[in-house]
Amino acid sequence: MRHAVTLAAVLALGLVAPAAAQAPQPVQQNNSNAIWFENWIGLRNAQMRIVAPDGTYHLVEAESGTPVFQLTGTEVLDGVWRYELSAATDKEEKIKNPIDNGRGENARDTIAVPFYTSGQFVVSRGVIVQPETIVEE
Repeated sequence: MRHAVTLAAVLALGLVAPAAAQAPQPVQQNNSNAIWFENWIGLRNAQMRIVAPDGTYHLVEAESGTPVFQLTGTEVLDGVWRYELSAATDKEEKIKNPIDNGRGENARDTIAVPFYTSGQFVVSRGVIVQPETIVEE
């Protein structure tokens, strides 16, 4: 009986551990003039860097919650806009370089594991659009 309980506990841990270890998977969302992310669980201190088709650089920061970028102005460039998104996760890892541990009472031996992703969106006639999916038959 004791072995059956131990086996059941090991199997239960085997099923729970992968779910707990999964990395956050934010999903890009947009409307006609804004882009943001859903499924923003376990992320904080986000920075989204956006580059317009002409190379103009925009930065959106959010301490908590998803960063939201909005197209502004009357002259919005059409084309492919690119973004890089970085944030801190709730997961901590040991600091490998002791120089980066802070000073005095702020000294720590762990640091938040970073999250990073990149992507793009298309602007046409001044609004964000879904790119056409072309399928050859």
